Amino acid sequence: MTDERDPAPAGFSGPRRALVLTGATLVVLLVGAAIGMLITTARVDRAPSAPSPESVDVGFAQDMQVHHLQAVTMAGIARDHTTDPEVHTLAFDIESTQLGQASEMAGWLTVWGRPELPDAGRGHMAWMTGSGHGHGDATTAAGGSARMPGMATTEELNRLRTVSGKELDVLFLQLMLRHHQGAIPMAQFAADRAGTGYVRDLAQKILSGQTAEVTLMTTMLAARGATPLPPPN
Repeated sequence: MTDERDPAPAGFSGPRRALVLTGATLVVLLVGAAIGMLITTARVDRAPSAPSPESVDVGFAQDMQVHHLQAVTMAGIARDHTTDPEVHTLAFDIESTQLGQASEMAGWLTVWGRPELPDAGRGHMAWMTGSGHGHGDATTAAGGSARMPGMATTEELNRLRTVSGKELDVLFLQLMLRHHQGAIPMAQFAADRAGTGYVRDLAQKILSGQTAEVTLMTTMLAARGATPLPPPN
């Protein structure tokens, strides 16, 4: 009996089928990223001037890109190893959406002539100084933080790579839920205060999308008899 959910060509099985599926997924993600970069360049080229290095626009693009890329990593692990169709769908959606958004933000920074990472001495989230939001780990002298709220530790990522079955599904949902909870205040701040229209627009999309996914993942955890991790500081 053929599994109707299996998109691999007839006659492909085992490792060969996995290779086909992985290759197809990479093509989809890379094409999406390339399109995002082209759209970004067209938008930024119409902007009157590049935002300053200390602006909300630049800080948000630098930090949210880093935040997104860790989510892409976690989602890729879950997509490759889960046997739960609901978790697989969510992981693929997060991976593809956040890779495209990270590519768009990288495009902004390239056209603005700004580095993709914040200055090491400044740290993350210095652009939110005075906002009243938590800044994760230790604060730098410039008011930023060494690690953004919601980010998984190296130990947590290594554990996600080694577990399987229900344990994998629950850990992925817990880590991604906390990850989203850390990103939402960042997106809200940029949606309210970024000086560039297309930056505010993307921040609002991130805010809306991740808020909805927080509700979904909370429900999915409850259905699997698990609870969320403590929210980030």
